[in-house]
Amino acid sequence: MTTHKFLFSSIIFLFSFLSFSQQNQGVSVSGQVKENSGQTIPYATIFIEKTDLSMISDKNGNFTFKNVRPGKYTLKITAIGFSNHKKSIEVSDKDVNIQFQLESELNELESVTVLGRSQVEKVNKQAYNVTAIDAKKLHNSTLDLAHALDRVSGVRVRESGGVGSRSELSINGFTGNQVKIFIDGVPMDNFGSSFQMNNIPINLADRVEVYKGVVPIWLGGDALGGAVNIVTNSKPRTYLDASYSFGSFNTHRSTLNAGYTAKNGFTAEINAFQNYSDNNYWVNVDIADLNTGAYFPNQRVRKFHDHYKNETVIVNIGITGKKYADKLLFGLTAGENKADIQTGARMKSVFGKMHERGTTLMPTFKYQVKDLFTKNLNVNVTGNYNFGKEQNIDTVFRRYNWFGDYKEYAGNGAERSRTLRIFKNNNAIATTNITYSLGERHSFSLNNTFNNSDRKESDELVPESLVYQQPKKIQKNVVGAGYKFDYNQKWSSSVFVKGYTLKTTYSRSYNPSGNAGDIAYQEYEDKTSSYGFGGASSYYIRQNLQVKGSFEKSYRLPTTDEVFGNVNDNLEGNLDLRPETSDNFNIGFAYQTSFNKVNALTFDMNLLYRNATDFIRPTLNNNQTMTTNVNQGRVTNHGIDGEIRYSYRSRFTAGVNATYQNIRNMTEYEPNQDYVSPVYKDRIPNMPYLFGNADASYIFPDFLKKGNNLSLGYNLLYVHAYYLYWPSMGSDDKLDIPEQFNHDLNAVYTFANGKYNIALECKNVLDNKLYDNFSLQKPSRAFNIKLRYFFSKSK
Repeated sequence: MTTHKFLFSSIIFLFSFLSFSQQNQGVSVSGQVKENSGQTIPYATIFIEKTDLSMISDKNGNFTFKNVRPGKYTLKITAIGFSNHKKSIEVSDKDVNIQFQLESELNELESVTVLGRSQVEKVNKQAYNVTAIDAKKLHNSTLDLAHALDRVSGVRVRESGGVGSRSELSINGFTGNQVKIFIDGVPMDNFGSSFQMNNIPINLADRVEVYKGVVPIWLGGDALGGAVNIVTNSKPRTYLDASYSFGSFNTHRSTLNAGYTAKNGFTAEINAFQNYSDNNYWVNVDIADLNTGAYFPNQRVRKFHDHYKNETVIVNIGITGKKYADKLLFGLTAGENKADIQTGARMKSVFGKMHERGTTLMPTFKYQVKDLFTKNLNVNVTGNYNFGKEQNIDTVFRRYNWFGDYKEYAGNGAERSRTLRIFKNNNAIATTNITYSLGERHSFSLNNTFNNSDRKESDELVPESLVYQQPKKIQKNVVGAGYKFDYNQKWSSSVFVKGYTLKTTYSRSYNPSGNAGDIAYQEYEDKTSSYGFGGASSYYIRQNLQVKGSFEKSYRLPTTDEVFGNVNDNLEGNLDLRPETSDNFNIGFAYQTSFNKVNALTFDMNLLYRNATDFIRPTLNNNQTMTTNVNQGRVTNHGIDGEIRYSYRSRFTAGVNATYQNIRNMTEYEPNQDYVSPVYKDRIPNMPYLFGNADASYIFPDFLKKGNNLSLGYNLLYVHAYYLYWPSMGSDDKLDIPEQFNHDLNAVYTFANGKYNIALECKNVLDNKLYDNFSLQKPSRAFNIKLRYFFSKSK
């Protein structure tokens, strides 16, 4: 279907529903469903017996039946974990409002998962293929955000090493920049190396939302295959949350989150965190003696040049709770980090002095207001500009091996490429999100995300170099418009369109005279624009059985680092990189049930299909010391992921999830070739295709003292073996990443007042060999202890 036909159909669809919503106004029957404690019950099912009227209450337990004829009726209310309830009513010529209180049948059913998914059912019940993590359930753990996400079906976090190492998030086979990361709806594109997924503590988040394949319009930005939205606790309050952890490899992590809200609305917030690690964990490598050339295969040695440290602070000051501004905050995010570089893109490259530094200095602005000018018109505006910089330091002319031995050479050389290169991306991002609701059924949204990067480079070793004087600018703009229709809380559908524009300014070198050493540069400016669209729909066949489907024709525009490179991340640039596009389809269902009043089961399954063109994937450069990104003509992915979870009362919970993704190269003919590609229909290399998690947790209430709780937990990560290179090329013993099992254990002791908490963890209990990306080894067995203090005062 062409874009204009799709838009025309959507407009007809919209006006049909608008017309329908205005008909048959009459007597209404409304109410609210609560527990005996007074807590509201979201998503209960209400039937009017002997009629075809039924609906599901909203997140606050509210429901409304319209156009009910006069007469006597019986209402039946059901909700998972509560006894069924019936009530007789009589409808005359006046609206009826009723309150219901249900008896609890299954205590703490909401805790059916270690990650607390059911605590965020509003997100999980969306029509999109989305999984939400209740981060509050993990605040006592030593997990960072990346490793919390690594336990979600369809998601893999791929790292190049230990604390602070380069990490990439993969969702259903799309990875790295193909997946967009947001904090409270603001893209993290320009936050810098001091602020990345695997150094952000889990305590910063209230919940984390994972959107697979189709990204809602209100998030904005360009994402090929999914998005992660880190949601912080935005409620005005006075609180303090502080923690410190210490662990193997001399690892120290500390966090401080605090906020103050005065009665007049003055608000101040601070979020700070620090990470340090020697990262001197054990690895298995082949080593050659630098002097004799003697070969020592499969040696077990410690990493000796992988220290990492970073400090970051986020401060916001402003007002909240005003008629003209629900939130108006001015802030500053400041951070710095220093990281040794132990290896290149492969373990065979080893360094002993090369390192990198990065800073973040980013003023921010947030403005939110509800009911602007008219009821149900909500506006959210954000802006930030990062003045930070990144530097790579490589000035020592040495050659190292994994024993830590080195040979030093005379002259001005380096371990890889002599440099003191500094670059500043001077990145600015501005977002605007506007939503408007027309009654209870219709809502409209408009989003615009503007991103501008103007890289400036310098190197004091070669201050006059023309290379660093060349323009490196990227400007992006993504605008989207959407419509959503809700019917009786049982059926929800959304449609949206997005427009993408990209402008890249760069230069290429050439030889104007043909004489050796005569180099000049010519400036270029490329512009491109694209349009995408999509939709999502959800329907409740029964109160506890949901089916949903979604589709998006998505586009993803290359980033500054992909086009111009980033030596700090072992990344070589590619000026010829093109935008990538994909047709993404999802079909899924979710089912919940309980039995014998104390047991609960949940089932989730999703089928997916991806059809990507100009797929951007990493590969090794010519000397295999760095990676570079290239376009793959066409790539498809047929996959499935699912989860089964069981809970007994509020004490025991266990679950298992699995993901299979069949990612294939469907480029039959390579450019400038008239024969079928030898890797046609091959699996995409260096990409896991079968993996999963299993976990279990048991709570001992009143342990040692009444009100104190002890929780014991276990988590297993499995990754099936996969090739590093094309399966159809090379010999039978070509390099691969072997099958992996990772076992983690944890114990958390919580005191009755909730203020004091202590956690003990052992990661990689069996000390198995773990790998990611191009065989870069991850940490061996590690122990950690975390102490946490929490205090909160209502506004």
